[in-house]
Amino acid sequence: MSAVPRFEKPGRAAKPSGRFRRMLDRLASSREDLESEELQEDTHASGCTRISECTDRQIVKVTGTLRTVTLRPRAGVPALEAELFDGTAPLDVVWLGRRSIVGIEPGRKLIASGRVAMSHGRRVLFNPKYELRPLGKE
Repeated sequence: MSAVPRFEKPGRAAKPSGRFRRMLDRLASSREDLESEELQEDTHASGCTRISECTDRQIVKVTGTLRTVTLRPRAGVPALEAELFDGTAPLDVVWLGRRSIVGIEPGRKLIASGRVAMSHGRRVLFNPKYELRPLGKE
């Protein structure tokens, strides 16, 4: 037996080794951590880009849950703003010239695609193409 410590492969996260250990970790995790983990799994399963990996001027397809939806005028024009969260980072989704959109409400899951812009240090998608996720899958 060697006294040299073994190192994990680079790029791989440390995972609990057994079923009992995973169950204990889930019990010890907060509700927000569990929701973030589920959202990240959903992002991976749908083949979308993680919001935390989105860069300025990149065309992306992202998915997540709407945390907030507000009506905020921009330059005198109505704008519907929503915060999309995928478990890694928030993204502001803005529909210019809209006061409301049926189905766009807090807690709703959606897939959005478009070009990312950076505004005041936050990622923003203006007038994205979007697809509402079915309510039954939530």
